[in-house]
Amino acid sequence: MASPESSGSSIRTGIAPSVPELPISDQYAICPLEDFGTLRFRGPDTHKFLQGQLSNDVARLSSGSILRAGLHNAQGRTLALLWLAARAGDDVLALLPLELVATVATQLRRYLLRAKLTLSDESAQTRIHGIWTRDRSTRPHEPWTLDAHRVLMIQAANDSAPQGEPMTREQWRGLDIAAGMPQVYAPTSAQFVAQMLNLDCIDAISFSKGCYTGQEVIARAHYRGRVKRRMQRFESLAPRRLSAGDAGRFEDGRSFRIVEAVQRADGCSEFLAVAPLPGVAREPEEGIASPNAQALRARALPLPYALPE
Repeated sequence: MASPESSGSSIRTGIAPSVPELPISDQYAICPLEDFGTLRFRGPDTHKFLQGQLSNDVARLSSGSILRAGLHNAQGRTLALLWLAARAGDDVLALLPLELVATVATQLRRYLLRAKLTLSDESAQTRIHGIWTRDRSTRPHEPWTLDAHRVLMIQAANDSAPQGEPMTREQWRGLDIAAGMPQVYAPTSAQFVAQMLNLDCIDAISFSKGCYTGQEVIARAHYRGRVKRRMQRFESLAPRRLSAGDAGRFEDGRSFRIVEAVQRADGCSEFLAVAPLPGVAREPEEGIASPNAQALRARALPLPYALPE
């Protein structure tokens, strides 16, 4: 596999040419996130309950910004990655892939016990729109900040959709890949320890808060040793459609599992995948990919953040 370098075929927005170029007007582009659902937590124990279940410090929740947090099992593996949005009082929304909403709700209800809150699936009553802007001053009112150029609008299902130039889901996915932002879907749920998804690099873990499910394993990986397999960014050098959960091997023998992928117009894919870090002594990897599988020709692309040494 080629050494890391910037893709010479990237367009101005940093997305591979598979993804049509984003609008260049001074307004904004709208992407309906129809594959996302919503869990709602309401009640005086909402923050206390979430603090004991999720990897980030829920005390940092503030109106107008999204807080990323992982839900993990006892082995520290990520069951889901939630986007938390605080509303008035003890009212918090958790945004996540629709295919995981029921499973996550069932998992969390096991721990409700006598907690004074309600947990409801409000996916059918809620619409989520992703909004990309070149200029922050053009953002619509009351958005939820996701990153420097993207915000979310969370609306009731019967509200009028925001107006703007259309953006496809693949364009939005391409932005996630360029930003090194993971997502967890049904095929990858419980597959990766938190640090394998770089949750420590994207401000989705607090190492100073109290205990939560999986905290011991995640803290041990943080304080006692380097994580040898991490999410990295790549592009295939030959046409190949890839999807979350796909597994394979690179030409240098390293195995990988896809976290997120988008296919370009030339048939090649840009993707995020968990794989052994270059130059790190590898341990036997069971169940990732058959040693007889055809190797994927790919090269590494840079992430916008540094991985821990």
